[in-house]
Amino acid sequence: MPSASDTVTIVGAGLTGPLLAISLVQRGFRVTIYERRPDPRRVRLSAGRSINLAISVRGIHALREAGLWESMRDIIIPMKGRMMHSLSGELTFQPYGKNETEVINSISRADLNAALMNEAEKRAVKIHFDERCRGLDLHSGIARFRNEQTASETDVDSGVIIGADGASSAVRLAMHKLNRFNLSQRYLDYGYKELTIAAGPDAKHVLEPNALHIWPRGSHMLIALPNVEGTFACILFLPFEGKTSFTNLDSETKFLEFFESNFPDAAPLMPQLRENFRDNPTGSMVTVKCSPWHVDAKSLLIGDAAHAIVPFFGQGMNCAFEDCTALLELIDRHGPEWATIFSEFERLRKANTDAIADLALENFIEMRDRVADPRFLFKKKVELALEAKYPRLFVPKYAMVTFQRIPYSVALSRGRVQDAMLSELCQSIDRIQDIDWQKAESMIHRQLTPLEQL
Repeated sequence: MPSASDTVTIVGAGLTGPLLAISLVQRGFRVTIYERRPDPRRVRLSAGRSINLAISVRGIHALREAGLWESMRDIIIPMKGRMMHSLSGELTFQPYGKNETEVINSISRADLNAALMNEAEKRAVKIHFDERCRGLDLHSGIARFRNEQTASETDVDSGVIIGADGASSAVRLAMHKLNRFNLSQRYLDYGYKELTIAAGPDAKHVLEPNALHIWPRGSHMLIALPNVEGTFACILFLPFEGKTSFTNLDSETKFLEFFESNFPDAAPLMPQLRENFRDNPTGSMVTVKCSPWHVDAKSLLIGDAAHAIVPFFGQGMNCAFEDCTALLELIDRHGPEWATIFSEFERLRKANTDAIADLALENFIEMRDRVADPRFLFKKKVELALEAKYPRLFVPKYAMVTFQRIPYSVALSRGRVQDAMLSELCQSIDRIQDIDWQKAESMIHRQLTPLEQL
């Protein structure tokens, strides 16, 4: 295991950086974190950084491995499924899994970030805030930081630099300046704005708390995730341009009229709607793919810095935490042989992070357009019926991604095969009892092999 001279500098104190730091310290490394923003425990998070997260099996596993999951119980709310709100106010519930053990958990980004930072500091991890990474010598492991308050600059020399600094990574930017670095950035033509549903009397939730609420409207949608204090964190997704877009809703009056006509059951629950529109910025969403993720044995990208994805499968944080799991398993296997570890880490993870990026884009279309479609909802019922009859063979794509730890690339490839099966089986029926089970069994045994769960 590492000697006392083995030091790791992590750039970024979001979610991935502190979790990784905690686990590295457990293995005997000395770790320091540098973060360009102020300490969020002392300065209120700006809008756009406080969106609720949906933590599921991959993220839970990483927290459990670090000994932290049980301490998170007080800041999560289990969500058993999607609650769709029609324009007329009719509610339709679609469970996420085959039973009530298969849930995702709403957690405040701010609460989780604070809990991870607090735990990292308890483990003697020093976190330097207001320190912007201004440059790196990726071959030597020297990073330069500029203090945002004093403008003073510091050179930091460490054994390894790990960039956990998000989609706009300074470490990735430094790698981009090197020869033969591949980078793809794809911005969605949709933006988002944070809104809030207020708590009711006695801090009670005014909507079903154990569900992720969706108002699907074709070209746009509203979602809401429960907070422990009785509020709901809401996100409005709209195109940037076009007839119904953020560009066109350029006044408070237009925005309020649009909102009240499209989400009539939500609007009365949002007394801060006017202020939210005025004060909260319109955010953008990007998919980032790049390679390589490392330079020599000195620097590595992890999490969103290596593979940012859009939020529509609820896997951004879960995927980043799974990066930590994979990296730590390699450290446990090889010791601090960084050249071997970094190369193997990218080889193991890149196909899977590319896959979840594609899955997230696909799920955006599903959430926005299909969750209110009766045929789509029927196919979901058939999907669960097939899973019940063939539990090791036919596992829904959503379950593979969310409730298991099988590789994302496997979930993507099997999911496409299963989607084709579902389309064929549901083509001319509208009742579960009319499923052609003989045909289903033949297709499943011919096209699917037993799925090994992790």
